[in-house]
Amino acid sequence: MPAPLSAPYGESRPLPPYRALFAVDAKDFTGLPAAQHGPVSELIPRLVDHALERAGLRQLRDTKRFPANTGDGVVFGYDPAHLPFVLWPFLGVLDEVLGDYNRQSVGPRIRLRASVHVGPLPDGDQPGDGNGTARNDTHRLLDSRPVKAILAAASEEVTQLVAIVSERVYEDVVLGAYTGLHPDRCVEVPATVDGKSFAQRAWLYVPSPSGNLVQAGLRAPGAAGAEEESADEDSSSGVREEQPAEVGPGTRYTGNSQQVGEGAAVMGSVGGDFTYTGRSTSYEGTNQHWGSGDNVTGDKRVDGHGGDR
Repeated sequence: MPAPLSAPYGESRPLPPYRALFAVDAKDFTGLPAAQHGPVSELIPRLVDHALERAGLRQLRDTKRFPANTGDGVVFGYDPAHLPFVLWPFLGVLDEVLGDYNRQSVGPRIRLRASVHVGPLPDGDQPGDGNGTARNDTHRLLDSRPVKAILAAASEEVTQLVAIVSERVYEDVVLGAYTGLHPDRCVEVPATVDGKSFAQRAWLYVPSPSGNLVQAGLRAPGAAGAEEESADEDSSSGVREEQPAEVGPGTRYTGNSQQVGEGAAVMGSVGGDFTYTGRSTSYEGTNQHWGSGDNVTGDKRVDGHGGDR
């Protein structure tokens, strides 16, 4: 009979080793014909391994911890010493590998969401290795609203990968200047998942942003300067009244709502109201409406490691 589980806080125990985590999910996987699920499921880890080798991370490729194929993606742990190189150059190389494949293939496009996290996880060659809060959070980040919204809005011809980086990784690796990924390449977002009690601050990184994303972030000529800001400020309260601002052709930003005639408006928090009408894709509040592709709102169950996602 198995030994009973010890009660939490009943005694002290050794902290499991810290393991970095990398996970990817394919966009539009559930929309593929059933006959393509198996081949695409086998293809994704091969593309990831090819990118690891091209990025000079062959050792990481060969020493993955508790790897698992999730059907529409992969997840694995690794030594946190590799984290700086996973952020840069690996994510950029993976984006290039996906682009090369998509340009040459006659099959379905492979566009991925990726998440990068780190935390204590059991890793002692036991059946339960890799399961824990850090593993669950890695998948929550992968399924969070901002990363799905940006990949859905971006051009499929240019943007093959959108990555979300946990706050712990961002603070330790990016702000610590251990990686070639500059903080100015990252955008802070509130990561939340519909139907889950999950909310964390995270950071988006898009290796190849498409023109519509860049255009939406540009301020139109004649933007308000110091004189206009002064005029907007209420002299009695010292609080500046919020005014609509042009942020790009066909795009207006008012408060926390964005209306986009063409392209994707990315200003401030991506977790606020996000409306994209250029390609029949909209995201508003807690509801998700995609023109095509994944819309995962329930539990995602994976055989093997990881349990419910």
